[in-house]
Formats: sequence, structure tokens, C-alpha cells
Amino acid sequence: MARYQLILAYDGTRLEGSQRQRRRRTVQGELEAALSRIGWTGRSVILAGRTDSGVHAEGQSASLDWDWPHGPEALRAALNANLPEDLAVRLVREVDPSFHPRYDATSRLYRYRLFCDPVRHPLRERYAWRVWPAVEGETLQIIASRFVGRRDFAAFGSPMRRGGSTIRTILLSTWRHTNGEWQYWVRADAFLYRMVRRLVYVQVMVAQGRLALEQVDRALQEQVPLPAGLAPAHGLCLMEVTYADQPSVIE
Repeated sequence: MARYQLILAYDGTRLEGSQRQRRRRTVQGELEAALSRIGWTGRSVILAGRTDSGVHAEGQSASLDWDWPHGPEALRAALNANLPEDLAVRLVREVDPSFHPRYDATSRLYRYRLFCDPVRHPLRERYAWRVWPAVEGETLQIIASRFVGRRDFAAFGSPMRRGGSTIRTILLSTWRHTNGEWQYWVRADAFLYRMVRRLVYVQVMVAQGRLALEQVDRALQEQVPLPAGLAPAHGLCLMEVTYADQPSVIE
């Protein structure tokens, strides 16, 4: 029995998250259905992490066990022939039988896109959050740098299991302005539930002058609660999951 790693890309607009849910269209559900159509009889694929309804991915990682006789390239082609248009397998490779896409991950990289415009822009808003009033770019960079390091992010998300730790290590936290939009790039060893969308929302509030930077500092140092709110899911994309033997390919 061989173990395969899959790298998945998907448009999350019409998907209700990554994890299998009864009577709901999800990444795992669509992938397992495609596998079944080409003869796989396993019970479940394993995903590196959970993405919410509406969140996109370019580099989600998954694994499955199977005695597939035709090689990784043929498996990728067979799967893509049976997957819907909003989900694709970008890469298939055989890995060590002990490989686990979640527990072996060393980091995860997300990108969040937003643009500033007082008027609706239906096409751009499919993949980016329209924000108005405009954000102040220098403020975004100042606050983003505050998150780098090992900290208690209890004010920015909840653990995946009851009583779990809220301490995470952020390795990269920066904003880039390109093609008329702001992009937030954040890499960490792991993330709390909805942590990236929360980080973006808080930063936008500060950059719009609606929240003081000192309040964010207190939230990081003393876990003082901040005003509730999340950035919309459609601006978020999981870019890659890295492993010790698979270094990052994204700057």
C-alpha cells in the first residue's frame, strides 16, 4: 500500500469548507467522490488543515493510501478528469508511509487580498474584500510587524479543540501593495480557528482609525478582548503548507 500526497487548488466560492459534511459540498467530499469513481475504496483522505466556507486555496495538502498501479502523473490526470471545475489536483507524489499532512507540517502560508473603493466592484469582490474608507498603508505595516514571534493569540482566534493552547509562532506578517490592492501575507507554525481573518479585520480597523494600536498591543500582551469581527472569507487563500523535506517555494 502506497501513500500519496496531493496538492490541491480550489475556488471556495461554492464550497462549504474543506472538511466533509453530510449533504454539503466540500473539498474533501468532492475529492473522495472523484477517488471512488476511479476505484479507490479507502475510508477517508486526510487534509493538512481546515478552510472555512468561501475560503480559497492554491496549496492545500492532503494524503491517501492506495495501491494505485499507474504512477503519480496518471493518478493526477484521472482525478482531474473526475473533479468539478472549481477543484483541481495540482501535484501528486508518493511519500513515506509515515507522512501526515497536518502533523508533519512545519508552516502554513496564507494570503489575504483587499482593495479600497467607495463603489461596488462585483468582479474584483469575488476574490478580494472591498474596504472603505481607505486604509493607511504605513499603519498596516506597523501593526503587521507586531504579530511576528511566539505569542498568545487568544484575542485573535480559538483553539481547534476545547482547552487547547492559543500560543502560536508567526514567522512572517507583512502587507504588500500591488496592482491596486493590498495583500496580507502571513506564515505561522499553525493558526487558531479563523485567526487570519481576525488578524486582517483588526488591522483594517486600526488602519481606518477605528481602533487604537495600543488596544492591539494590550490584546497581545494581556489577552484583553478586542471588538468582534472577521474579514470576509472570500479574500483569503491558503497558499502553501511546508514540510521539513519540502521547503517553501513562495517568497
